[in-house]
Amino acid sequence: MTGKNILFVSWQGGLGHVTRDLAIVKELRKQNPKVKVQWLAHPLASKLIEDAGETLLPESRLSADYNEAAAQAIIGFKLNLMKFVKLSNKMFKHNAGLFFREVASKYDFDLVVGDESFEIVMALSDLNFKLKCPMIMIEDFIAMASLSNNPLEKIGAHRLNRRKVNRMSRSSDSGITYAYVGKAEDIPNKNFGFLLPNQREFARQHYHFLGYIVRFDPAEYADKARIRTKLGYGNEPLVVCATGGTSAGMEMLEKCGKAYILLKKEIPNLRMLCVCGELYGRKPPELPPEVEVQSLIPNLYEHYAACDMAVVVGGMTTTIELTVLRRPFVYFPLENQFDQQLYVTSRLTRLGAGIKMTYFRTTPEALAQTIKANIGKEVDWEPIRTDGAAKGAELIESLIQKIN
Repeated sequence: MTGKNILFVSWQGGLGHVTRDLAIVKELRKQNPKVKVQWLAHPLASKLIEDAGETLLPESRLSADYNEAAAQAIIGFKLNLMKFVKLSNKMFKHNAGLFFREVASKYDFDLVVGDESFEIVMALSDLNFKLKCPMIMIEDFIAMASLSNNPLEKIGAHRLNRRKVNRMSRSSDSGITYAYVGKAEDIPNKNFGFLLPNQREFARQHYHFLGYIVRFDPAEYADKARIRTKLGYGNEPLVVCATGGTSAGMEMLEKCGKAYILLKKEIPNLRMLCVCGELYGRKPPELPPEVEVQSLIPNLYEHYAACDMAVVVGGMTTTIELTVLRRPFVYFPLENQFDQQLYVTSRLTRLGAGIKMTYFRTTPEALAQTIKANIGKEVDWEPIRTDGAAKGAELIESLIQKIN
């Protein structure tokens, strides 16, 4: 059994990426206890990595944080894609330069694993950088899309998709292995764009499918009463509302607060917890005094396991965790956030999980009615397998075993 050196790059915003990466590494160490893992991550992810007892490269403190760009580009529950691209472009170039100048040139790794590390992949192709070792690229969507009527966005999305298809079509000699978090059925059965191939068929040719990744053993959270006692909850009906790791979608929490006032008239002992994530300079949401408010909760899935209902922004990791925990939930995909609107929504629709609602079309009254109708309700979707972290670890192990 070999003790190879692996670098995990977890730069993408939110916490869904780094938590699934940590889950993969946990499984990897079960398969290969001698493996050595180091991390390069943005500031928010770095906190979780250090709390997990992992080794963080000192260069991580120099990483640009895409969450800062997202915080400025998400206004009123809607992503301004052009603004986000403009704000993140300098960060993109900075992180690519940081990786190749400060990290790849200084350290010797046997394998690099990047969670949607597009900067590295594009720099390898467009700037002709070279890696001294193989790389695994983990993704949970494979194509860009524009949901607005802005022709520049549509042209930009098509251009990026064309470049990706061309790059991956010649990936046999690039040293990059692509892995998809999910199943082939989760990928839209349509073309990348005009004169471009079908996304699902292309993925079947170029990706390893990992399935779904969660950071916990679902069997340990089957006893809701035990989890509630552990977390200090009583027997009162509990609704957990969360934006995820960041404050993206803060307006949703305020709508939940208005729904809470209406619900209290019919469910007097209702308890609501709102989790607003890392605020990035924003003020906390304005909520009724009876509503509990917290910022970042690292193991938020425990509170999902304890709840009778959840209301969340439509991120993939959060919604899959709730699906696995079999809790009724409402999800609001961010407007113009194509991965949430397309990939997450189609995935949950196929699984039969969750209730999709549209933020701008949902009144507090409608949200309150939906919560009342579903709180504590037994869900009817089929259980899903959660061995994605183990499969990711197997993929890593299979590659490092081939390294001399």
